[in-house]
Amino acid sequence: MKRIIAWLFVTLISSFALSSIGLAAEPQAGRDFKPITPPLATPKGKIEVIEFFSYGCNHCNDFHPLITPWAAKLPKDVTFRRIPVSFNRPEWARLSRIYFALEATGDLAKLDAAVFIAIHEQRVNFKTDEAVVAWAASKGIDSKKFGDALASFSMQSKVQRADQEASAARIAGVPALAVDGKFLINNEAASNYDELLKLTDAMIAKARKEKSGN
Repeated sequence: MKRIIAWLFVTLISSFALSSIGLAAEPQAGRDFKPITPPLATPKGKIEVIEFFSYGCNHCNDFHPLITPWAAKLPKDVTFRRIPVSFNRPEWARLSRIYFALEATGDLAKLDAAVFIAIHEQRVNFKTDEAVVAWAASKGIDSKKFGDALASFSMQSKVQRADQEASAARIAGVPALAVDGKFLINNEAASNYDELLKLTDAMIAKARKEKSGN
């Protein structure tokens, strides 16, 4: 019995050590991320993290409460940008327009999480622009200002550009994270969203290291 207990203890310690080594290891192409070629354009002197998402995505809904506080604590040399994607689905294209319209009217911070809640918890029907505007008005938003933004040609253009960026990054699903325009993080390398954000931190460190030439 003592031998069995000793063997189990050694096995546990060895497994913990290997796990620690894995966490500390340099992120590897193919395993932890895919190179984006050609790289996406990024702000000069900054490391940009992009979250590709859709309000209609269940996983994005689950991820949102975690990535929001994480993004708020990023270092000064890191910027964070969100890109709503439609994958050429008309219903998701409308959701992308909701994001850009809220951004344009200055109401994104107020209603961002509320859109997720409306879709995934309250089952609000956003199948028409009129329904979207009515919902926004019920939240205290200027319906004319928001409605004009939602229907504007510039919103359509932003949706197209967003989908083009997603295509350039070779996004196959959402949520998806790209770091410094060069690294598309492999979601399958993480077992949960907390680990996904830790991997993103490691990719930020990698990008910073490459920029410094070390």
